[in-house]
Amino acid sequence: MTKFFWMAWATWLLTTMAGQAQIVTPAPSPGVKTVQNFGLGQVSLEYSRPSAKGRVIFATDGLVPFGQVWRTGANSATKITFSEDVKIGGKDLKAGAYAVLSIPNANAWAVHFYPYETGSWNSYTEKTPALIAEAKVKYTNFALENFSIDLQNIGMNTAELVFAWEKTMAILSLEVDVDKKILSNIERVMAGPSNNDYYAAASYYHDTGKDLNKALEFINKATAGENPAYWQLRRKSLILADLGKKAEAIAVAKQSLEAAQKAGNQDYVRMNENSIAEWSAKK
Repeated sequence: MTKFFWMAWATWLLTTMAGQAQIVTPAPSPGVKTVQNFGLGQVSLEYSRPSAKGRVIFATDGLVPFGQVWRTGANSATKITFSEDVKIGGKDLKAGAYAVLSIPNANAWAVHFYPYETGSWNSYTEKTPALIAEAKVKYTNFALENFSIDLQNIGMNTAELVFAWEKTMAILSLEVDVDKKILSNIERVMAGPSNNDYYAAASYYHDTGKDLNKALEFINKATAGENPAYWQLRRKSLILADLGKKAEAIAVAKQSLEAAQKAGNQDYVRMNENSIAEWSAKK
């Protein structure tokens, strides 16, 4: 009985180990994920890097034949993500994630950008790309063993997206509108604090109990314009109430209540109704 038990247990153990065992080897086309700051945003890349292994890569009869669609890498579809709008080869492309396919030729590549949906690169070949850009080809004196995509010659608002493998480099120009955003920020800052800045300052002074009169000064500036926001009016009513100015607090709470009703925010409607009832009872 004991001998049979141990034989059965050993058989089960060997079977279980065989089922779970896996042999792990290096990937022939290792994947890579990179993120590069560019302009005021980022460009991220996810792709696989096949090796040349002494083969002719880009040629009429090469591993990547001229004039045929290529996945621009290996394995899954190459994915590029722009965090802000960009110009590629002088053409506008909205921020977002794109699958990259290309048609290499001797002097230029047609690089296709498709809104990213799946890692299956074949699924894009019958679809219309969001943009097609021409990448100029340069040849080098040195050979790059692994396919590579990266940003080079990065300036304040320009860069080059470079596809390189063996002795071939295909180069696309990138450009982002940095000036418009920076000038807008400069104008905003130089114009002084915004209503939101005053509201944030008032909230901080109020929440921390630092100086209620200073909080009132800030919230008055935040609500000085036409149609102040209901949450800003709500803050003003709370500051007035904490300063003991109940009648003024009620009047402002009624303004916040009316604005919240128009905006359809029932949470603020209830909060204002409760505060008005509380402060009216204590007057």
